[in-house]
Amino acid sequence: MTAIVWIVEDTWRATVDAARAQVPAEVDLALLHVTGDDVAAAAHGAFAGLLGRGRRAPDPGERVADLSRSASDELLEAAARRLERPAARLRRHGRVERVVVEAADGADLLVCARDGDLRTLGPHSLGPATRFVVDHAPCPLLLVWPEATPGIDSLPPPPPRPPPPPPAR
Repeated sequence: MTAIVWIVEDTWRATVDAARAQVPAEVDLALLHVTGDDVAAAAHGAFAGLLGRGRRAPDPGERVADLSRSASDELLEAAARRLERPAARLRRHGRVERVVVEAADGADLLVCARDGDLRTLGPHSLGPATRFVVDHAPCPLLLVWPEATPGIDSLPPPPPRPPPPPPAR
């Protein structure tokens, strides 16, 4: 049995703590961090376009990608220390939500955290990437709150009911 713990900069402590508390010791764990390619690609595009004309300077996109890899390694190391048990470390890059779904293929559990509006219960508590993962995960999910769970009083009001149809004649 294998569980994947999706490590994200803002919520990694909550997912690691949930895995420590909820995933049995006999289950193999993997810590997954995904770096989006969009920032490095934007830096490269800017350099190659207007900023790079006639210059022989190094491509900043490569430097951004190197920094992203280093930050990912540091985050995975911190998560492994907090987990306090053996776990594989998976550093991936690409379109984040799709890479997470692909990594979860064949897993028995995916641990992830809410990352949207954390003040209220409901669908807005999931950011776009997490919503995609929740909707498309090929395995069961453990979805955790990275902070205190909002109270039931934070539920939005129900939609108004339409009036009943007129009686048939």
